[in-house]
Amino acid sequence: MTPVFIFDLGKVLVDFDYTIAARKIAARSDKAPADLHAFLGSSPLLEDYESGRLTRQEFYDAVVRAIGFHGDLAEFGGYFAAIFTEIPGTIALHAELRRRGFPSYIFSNTNDLAIEHVRRDFPFFAHFDGYIFSYEVGAMKPLPAIYEAMEKMCGRRGADLIYLDDRAENIAAGAARGWRTILHETPEQTRATLTKWEVLPTH
Repeated sequence: MTPVFIFDLGKVLVDFDYTIAARKIAARSDKAPADLHAFLGSSPLLEDYESGRLTRQEFYDAVVRAIGFHGDLAEFGGYFAAIFTEIPGTIALHAELRRRGFPSYIFSNTNDLAIEHVRRDFPFFAHFDGYIFSYEVGAMKPLPAIYEAMEKMCGRRGADLIYLDDRAENIAAGAARGWRTILHETPEQTRATLTKWEVLPTH
């Protein structure tokens, strides 16, 4: 049976840099960029937002209280989400897999502001069979519920799934379910693994 490919989004298909958002938000808030970078990267508010426990408006309101942001939600959202750049090697690898007829899905711990931005600005994002996002499921990787949601969406389980993610704990949770997993470090290394597994031919 043809395997199904499951792609993480951040650090696999797109890179991201919170310093970009921190610098822009700091210019309109009471916090310095360094403080904002730490806040955006580690605040429990972000986990609550990406787990679906906070709506976009509730997340924005909580951030305003925390950092003294002086702009509106639209302005904040533009700064907060515009942190992504494509990773061309992985996008090319995905395109090759699609040409070869492999189904593919995106599987991401993320939020609706980020997804709105990526969907609008990166054409590759449209070329997947489905999408599982933590904020919609109400659970983040590596919790079992989000893996169960992916299995239900694609209708496959175990070794039929080939899963790429840059975080070891997320990969471990997939491997525990019998998924074939690749701890993604570079597109070249991932391609080499798929060639070794004879999923892709040698060039």
